[in-house]
Amino acid sequence: MGGLPFVDEVESVMDRRAFVGMVAAGLLAASGIVAAQQPAKVWRIGFLSAVSRESLMESGDYGAFLQGMLERGYVEGKNLAIEWRFAEGQYDRLPVLVKDLVRLKVDVIVATPSPAIRAAQHATTTIPIVFPTTGDPVGSGFAASLARPGSNITGLSNTNLDLSAKTLELLTTMVPKMSRVAILANPGSSTETAILKSIEAAALKVAVQILPVEARTPKEIEDGFAFMKREHADAFVIAADAFLSMQRRQIAELAIKYRLPSVSPVAAYANAGGLMSYGYDSTENYRRAATYVDKILKGAKPADLPIEQPTKFKLLINLKTANAIGLTIPQSLLLRADEVIQ
Repeated sequence: MGGLPFVDEVESVMDRRAFVGMVAAGLLAASGIVAAQQPAKVWRIGFLSAVSRESLMESGDYGAFLQGMLERGYVEGKNLAIEWRFAEGQYDRLPVLVKDLVRLKVDVIVATPSPAIRAAQHATTTIPIVFPTTGDPVGSGFAASLARPGSNITGLSNTNLDLSAKTLELLTTMVPKMSRVAILANPGSSTETAILKSIEAAALKVAVQILPVEARTPKEIEDGFAFMKREHADAFVIAADAFLSMQRRQIAELAIKYRLPSVSPVAAYANAGGLMSYGYDSTENYRRAATYVDKILKGAKPADLPIEQPTKFKLLINLKTANAIGLTIPQSLLLRADEVIQ
């Protein structure tokens, strides 16, 4: 005996709805599985350095940048790919290296220091550029102002130009009778002229004569020390420069050989055997550079990201080196040191 027509129609409608519901649920579940299986986006960062990989690793800057990226959830081989390019102190290689990064269409270029930033600036106006350190971002033409960079370039400064007076003050405290101080600088550096002018202005205030010494190769560094000795330099200052930083061990060894007191803005110099260093914490700058990269990857524009300046500076004194060159460090200076290397 057949069912009632009305009941059969209702049951048929319910069956169709159940079927449609099951199909919809199945499609949603399937789409969820597909979504879950989609690989996470891999961000590609170009890292352009004027120095060598070994130099950055020894100073701790290399690891500091990777640590900063890791703290923000970026892991190499998972959601991060870094295209490393190192000029090994040969600045003329930088334009070729950065053109390769532009060709690869990296999402951000991290460039360090000034020669690398300049090369990246000339290579692209569209790919965001982040610098972990540079001496004078506005004066160098990298930014319109610290508060609003105004272009595709931003990052962190090191205020090395502003530390010239302090550097000479420390050196005159270390060597009270100093009358002639040499400035070891790289003529290939974009900041050499500004650094020399800054140190010369500071030297006038303490009645110290400046002796510029140019060096852009290891051989010229050796020749520079012989020149310092002939010209009776009492001590020397190392100008901030990527190549000279990379050669810090050679410079430290020659300083001991010629028994010349010295100071550098790079902390790694004192750790490499140099007498004294005074400057910003470079590893903190490299770690902080990852913050800029993260913000840009999340949509921020470099033009709107203010350039940071360091607020903490460290004085390192290598007591072992002082003993090697026969120099007695004043107790007042030792008490001011953030670290005394024995």
